[in-house]
Amino acid sequence: MSAPWQPLLDWWFGAAGSGPDVTAAEVAASRTALWFAKQDRQDGQAREQLGGLVDQALAGQLHDWLGEPEGWLATLLLLDQLPRMIFRDTPRAFAGDALARASALRGLAQGWDQQLPPIQRVFVYLVLEHAEDLALQNQAVRLFQALTQEATAAEHELFAGYLDYAECHQRVIARFGRFPHRNQILGRSSSAKESAFLLEPGSRF
Repeated sequence: MSAPWQPLLDWWFGAAGSGPDVTAAEVAASRTALWFAKQDRQDGQAREQLGGLVDQALAGQLHDWLGEPEGWLATLLLLDQLPRMIFRDTPRAFAGDALARASALRGLAQGWDQQLPPIQRVFVYLVLEHAEDLALQNQAVRLFQALTQEATAAEHELFAGYLDYAECHQRVIARFGRFPHRNQILGRSSSAKESAFLLEPGSRF
């Protein structure tokens, strides 16, 4: 009998995503559109298939998933990644961020990320990359640096790309203390400098 979180991990990473013979590059090639593209069809699929689990995670009802690394990772996906799809462009997209950060930091302190395949570790570190907190941004960059250094030569470019993106997030938080592109969604007023920044290419994640 599979663990209750396994269908979610299979959906996110592909059924063979954690297999010993599947490379990170192969998983990324097949799943990047799901992970990072903004597509109404995918958002609707996530809402239909996983909306109930997201609601449970946001209500703190999946504590029994947090007893091992795979369940921990699945919970982080439900709190950090899935709300950004299901509730895209609404304040609820960020509703799980605080819980995700707390859970991520607890698992990192126990070294659970080291028990996951490298491509899965990306989605642990993204929790910190999403934080409007410079110390957590710095930690995310360090973790992505380590992940890149550990990558095989064939996969170095893939993980270097994730590191580059983390550094971009870090620079925005170092400059503004928050992500200006969230201001309109969250009902926050933008400063003149933030408004000017939002006119620049690549200012919105």
